Amino acid sequence: MAKEYETVIGLEVHVELATRTKIFCGCSTAFGGRPNSHTCPVCTGMPGSLPVLNKKVLEYAVAVGLATNCSITRYCKFDRKNYFYPDNPQNYQISQLYLPICRDGYVEIDVPEKDTPGTKRIGIHEIHMEEDAGKLIHDDWEDCTLVDYNRSGVPLIEIVSEPDMRNAKEVIAYLEKLRLIIQYLGASDCKLQEGSMRADVNLSVREVGAEAYGTRTEMKNLNSFHAIARAIEGERNRQIDLLEAGKSVVQETRRWDDGKGSSYAMRSKEDAQDYRYFPDPDLVPVKIEDAFLEEIRSRQPEFRTEKMARYKAEYQIPDYDIEIITESKHMADIFEATVALGSQPKKVSNWLMGETLRILKERELDPEDICFSPQHLAKLIALSESKAINSTVAKEVFEQMFEKDVDPEAYVEEHGLRMVSDGDDLRKVVEEVIGANPKSVEDYRGGKERALGFLVGQTMKRMKGKADPGSVNELLKELLK
Repeated sequence: MAKEYETVIGLEVHVELATRTKIFCGCSTAFGGRPNSHTCPVCTGMPGSLPVLNKKVLEYAVAVGLATNCSITRYCKFDRKNYFYPDNPQNYQISQLYLPICRDGYVEIDVPEKDTPGTKRIGIHEIHMEEDAGKLIHDDWEDCTLVDYNRSGVPLIEIVSEPDMRNAKEVIAYLEKLRLIIQYLGASDCKLQEGSMRADVNLSVREVGAEAYGTRTEMKNLNSFHAIARAIEGERNRQIDLLEAGKSVVQETRRWDDGKGSSYAMRSKEDAQDYRYFPDPDLVPVKIEDAFLEEIRSRQPEFRTEKMARYKAEYQIPDYDIEIITESKHMADIFEATVALGSQPKKVSNWLMGETLRILKERELDPEDICFSPQHLAKLIALSESKAINSTVAKEVFEQMFEKDVDPEAYVEEHGLRMVSDGDDLRKVVEEVIGANPKSVEDYRGGKERALGFLVGQTMKRMKGKADPGSVNELLKELLK
């Protein structure tokens, strides 16, 4: 009988925090910039420089811990993780091993179990604060490697899960839940493709029914949910093939190549003792008082679950619309602000669910990339509802609004797009179209309804889109009787 195997998965999720300055110095965390321009003696590890903890990093870490049901460590400190690598100028990383800021939490994920929706609790072992390393840039043309320390010292939290996940679907559901929580907190934008959220997958397999875990490997270089799912499937199959062949799985760190759909070994997997951790002598311990903890707790936002329930009761829009809109805090904020300006909730939802999602998909953007203001969306909806512009013009204006956040009213006036409101002018054009197209007139009067569509099109063409198609349709029918 063929053996059946169970996959056991745990994640280490690194999240780049949305602070303006680095974790232990005042250098900017802004993305981009000239190489090595956002640096100082502290984040480049110069002898004698002294780090000072950025309070905002602590606030974000505690906020994430509270939102993920963790116990907050009231007395914690930082440790040095010693290793040599060119992107690590200090030859150690400041992290937390012995007293991490958050421990013993969990999140609930929705998972399909035998085609019946259910929930599953994924444990969080710990969350700790640490600093990021620099970035190596490999120049194949010059056959050299350059180092950019702008990212060195950027604040991170590492969220370490328990090995509670059993397949790629559960992993993606867990990551999506974490991403939404952190985005709603404003602690990070969590963009995998830009590296502000990175996940390392620890995976092992064991025979179904076995209690002991198998030998685990760690998968790196996973910058999308698609890559994570493929890597899990690939590593699961690789380990099973080894066991079936009577071989052993080696504990190691592997790099996933999404283009080739395979992984390769990078190095043996280190344990904590390999890094010779010891308490950082330059940083004082952190003691969290009740007042500080309650202040962070009081600032916790309305999370997605609560927001969905409120939308259903307050706005009476379809459940599907609510689900999509609340998947992004930024989109939800735009929705609420536009409604607060007087727009009907369903009209706002239609623009977000229709044209907004279409453009995001076409341009491969995230909802967080939306830059138009609620004020301008409200103006566009008002112009459309008052029939000052027709639907075709409204879509044209929206494209410009999405691209440059133009004022819809100003754009319509500047380009002469407002619909003709003078009935005599429209009647005159319709009469000219009827006179210029006797064959279509004859066809319509002979029972060919499609001919009317042609006449409507000709009228709209002459009006340069500045007429309501419905009004044109009715006027043509009236004049063709």
